[in-house]
Amino acid sequence: MITAERMAAVDENAEYLGVPRKQLMESSGNAIARQVREMVPPGARICIVAGRGNNGGDAFVAARFLDGYDVSVRLLGRAETIGTDIARENWDALRCAEYDTAEVKDSRAFELPDCDLVIDAMLGTGVTGALREPAATAARAINDADAAVLAVDVPSGVNADTGEVGGDEGDGVAVEADSVVTFHDMKPGLADYDGDVTVADIGIPAAAERFVGPGDLRSVRGSVGGRVFVIGGGPFTGAPALAAQSALRAGAELSFVSAPKAVSGEIQGYAEDLIVQPYDGDRLTPEQVDGLVETAESYDDTVVIGPGLGNADETIDATTDFLESFDGRAVVDADALPAIPDLDTDATLVCTPNRKELAEMGGPDVDDLRGVTDEIEALASDIGHVVLAKGATDVISDGERTRVVRTGNTGMKVGGTGDLLAGIVAGLFGTTDAFDAACVGSFVNGRAGDLVYDERYEGLLASDMLETIPAAIWGDDDA
Repeated sequence: MITAERMAAVDENAEYLGVPRKQLMESSGNAIARQVREMVPPGARICIVAGRGNNGGDAFVAARFLDGYDVSVRLLGRAETIGTDIARENWDALRCAEYDTAEVKDSRAFELPDCDLVIDAMLGTGVTGALREPAATAARAINDADAAVLAVDVPSGVNADTGEVGGDEGDGVAVEADSVVTFHDMKPGLADYDGDVTVADIGIPAAAERFVGPGDLRSVRGSVGGRVFVIGGGPFTGAPALAAQSALRAGAELSFVSAPKAVSGEIQGYAEDLIVQPYDGDRLTPEQVDGLVETAESYDDTVVIGPGLGNADETIDATTDFLESFDGRAVVDADALPAIPDLDTDATLVCTPNRKELAEMGGPDVDDLRGVTDEIEALASDIGHVVLAKGATDVISDGERTRVVRTGNTGMKVGGTGDLLAGIVAGLFGTTDAFDAACVGSFVNGRAGDLVYDERYEGLLASDMLETIPAAIWGDDDA
């Protein structure tokens, strides 16, 4: 099954892969017409009641495949307010071809003509809540008519995800369809629907769900924020600064770095936007763990642990102690990853190993991660956390779902891009779940690198990508 939000993302990803939405609309319209032919014989009177979105556009296409029938189309609203270019083009095609079309500009003017079959194409899967006018009046007229009813994608007024009518209040009206033709995959709200439900294949490639694409950005746009707490630094100083800055670029409101006092000033010097909280010593040790856990949990921070920590035994012990004491959200990267295989924690983790670190965690030791997605999924299932395996192609798995990211370029082999990735994931993690944060974070990181590559080529630096992270999330999807 597929939710309405996920379906919208898959549609967008299909277009990104080269399958235009206009082509999908043609396929959807053809599927509607096939279902009509199964319900009524040629010559039957058919009335299409259409909304101003792509759901209506699908039905406009269907009308062109039903020339053996007596078809009339009623558009709810003015044609100039049709919401998408492709739906408007298909409406215009009907008008130019002199189909029986009419605009319903006032619900009081709605009259359903005598017909044998009504096609309900008023609202699609993305609309929730009680029907408004003129759709509510039209729905009542459809239900009162002595005609069979075919709903497009989901009956208008029915929540595609829950099957509820009228939103949270449970009141309102919905179209009572005899049959539903839904696209690509079953919608959860139709699982127990009384009518017949047909799932039509409209040509969306499996890759639109497998490969992370711009449609997946829908889950984070407009909802990012929160605080990120980077625990890093000691032998190295640039890594925690890059991770903290990239979290800000990904939408975090505040970014803190907790680092040894010996290097805290150097880390602060990288960017005035960072808040650096020093602790005694020159590396992370178990003595600092209680204070770090208290800070992170007091402010509901999303933690990044690992960048620049070093691999001293006492630092790995401290990392283990922190993660076993912490019960929030954390991105575990670089020098913190050796703590993962035997870890017992209530925290929700995203682990971001490169190929070498993946092998050390018990995963496959290969150059091409795309050939070992099953093994990475098994590792994620075994450790109980999301794994974002970094390579020429990234693979993300939570042990049940596995996705692939193909953005990025050879210039990103330069040091520091993995630190950026950890920060981006953390910046997104505060407002979305671990798996989605990892998938989108990987896509954004690669896309930011691609935007830089056009100017820097093989000479790009990780710090160059800080400027393009916002465009990779909120910019034009053609970027």
